[in-house]
Amino acid sequence: MLIKVFIVLTLIVIIGSLFSALYFLAKDKTGGERTVKALTLRIGLSITLFILLMLGYYFGLIGH
Repeated sequence: MLIKVFIVLTLIVIIGSLFSALYFLAKDKTGGERTVKALTLRIGLSITLFILLMLGYYFGLIGH
């Protein structure tokens, strides 16, 4: 059960990072440094979540 809560919380953080990047893209007219940082964070979290899901399945922590 704890792994499912972790997965849901991570997905919420990923979606929050995506919307913050959208906000920075719309409001920042001088450059996109904050947008790039937010999108980089989202990509890093997504890759980490994918790897953890694969490891969880391999070790039997999550089922099919």
